[in-house]
Amino acid sequence: MKVLCYSSFTFSYLNRARVLYQTLRRFHPEWKLVALVTDEPPEGFAFDPATEPFDRVVWAHELGIPNFEGWLFKHDVVEVCTAVKGPFMHQACATGADAVIYLDPDTALFGSLEPLERWLEEHDILLTPHLIDPNDDPAAIADNDLSASRTGIFNLGFVAIRTTGEGARFAKWWNDRLLDYCYDDMPAGLFVDQRWCDHVPALFDKVKVIRDPGYNVASWNLSRRTLAVHKDGAITVNGSPLRFWHFTKLGPLGDVMTKKYAGQNFPVYEIWAWYKRQVAAATDDAIPGRYWAFDRFSDGTPIQKAERVLYRQRSDLQAAYPNPFIAGAGSYRQWLEQEGA
Repeated sequence: MKVLCYSSFTFSYLNRARVLYQTLRRFHPEWKLVALVTDEPPEGFAFDPATEPFDRVVWAHELGIPNFEGWLFKHDVVEVCTAVKGPFMHQACATGADAVIYLDPDTALFGSLEPLERWLEEHDILLTPHLIDPNDDPAAIADNDLSASRTGIFNLGFVAIRTTGEGARFAKWWNDRLLDYCYDDMPAGLFVDQRWCDHVPALFDKVKVIRDPGYNVASWNLSRRTLAVHKDGAITVNGSPLRFWHFTKLGPLGDVMTKKYAGQNFPVYEIWAWYKRQVAAATDDAIPGRYWAFDRFSDGTPIQKAERVLYRQRSDLQAAYPNPFIAGAGSYRQWLEQEGA
């Protein structure tokens, strides 16, 4: 099976993405690895894709999204890095690959994902739910069960499809939804791409919900998953081989939630310590922290979230200012100043 695997990120997440692709290279040297980047290299950073652990880079502006500058402006950094996942997956169905797999940049493999290829022989769409076992502790229900109810049953840090049949139909549907409705707006029923995929088992056939505890281990399911390291070095989760870990919220918040639910399960802390070392080794000091090329107007003024939301809500502003990033006379930036928005 010819597999194309990709991740979507900006340069501030390049260090995490490097770790992901290094682990993909280790376990799947035969896969085609693509980096989907919605960013521009920061000044002083020499980005050479030939030295990176992926095969090629696809820049978001190469996806052929209509009115790209205006479309991009409507999103914050998390929204847009999620939104481009759909167009890329849809277009990748025509590249000759048999399967397309998406993984978030803050994931890392600890074992072969060969079972995914076997499952894709029978199924066209693979998803991993946040939870595969119910919690019974009130705190865990509040933190994890209710959180999944708000943000989506499935964690879209992973999705895999066949590039034909229902997989291709899903990719086109996901492309269409994410182009127009990939926003963090929970009151409107949206949490970027995740809430959309709640519909997948109802809308598509040949869907497999992966209930193996070794996939997509993360802070939100540690309350029901126990790690063990065996004498031969093998790592298991509830007795199943650990396949990949989702290191969401690297930093204080991730540490708090991990400690809260890992408790005395000490292998969890060893894995996190390993990941932090790998990310530190992959970090380039030339990339400023939290850098994103599209977080400000052309004059250097930071763009506020409210200014993005206003622009996406007003078709008249979109028509008047097709490239809202531009500052100066006759610009959206000037309009904001004059209107006092």
